[in-house]
Amino acid sequence: MQGQGEVRVKIGELARATATKVETIRFYERIGLLPEPARTDGNYRDYGPDQLARLSFVRRARDLGFTLDQVRELLSLADDRDRSCKAVDVVAREHLAQVDQKIADLRSLRKELSGMIDQCGQGAISECRIIEALGPS
Repeated sequence: MQGQGEVRVKIGELARATATKVETIRFYERIGLLPEPARTDGNYRDYGPDQLARLSFVRRARDLGFTLDQVRELLSLADDRDRSCKAVDVVAREHLAQVDQKIADLRSLRKELSGMIDQCGQGAISECRIIEALGPS
């Protein structure tokens, strides 16, 4: 039941308020990250403050690079307000380790690309060290 003064919005307004595409909101509903909303008499999706807060949480977690499974886990943990925060810390630390690994991988990639570029004599393609490095061994 809608509380007095509770702001209700349609999916387009929710999308604009959270900078999320309508298709993404529908996807999050299909995979269970967002509950199916109530419907208006005209069969429009009807969202309230709880859905806005939940979608904002999902968006922020995704912006930080958490996977959909990690977001699902974090939402489950957030829904159990009496539970220890330790489980949330574990998820965040695992994600941080993944981020650190990606940074290390990117640094390695950068070093390799930089080395290839440094070897480029900018002569003929037939003598190009970059093309040579990319070609079959």
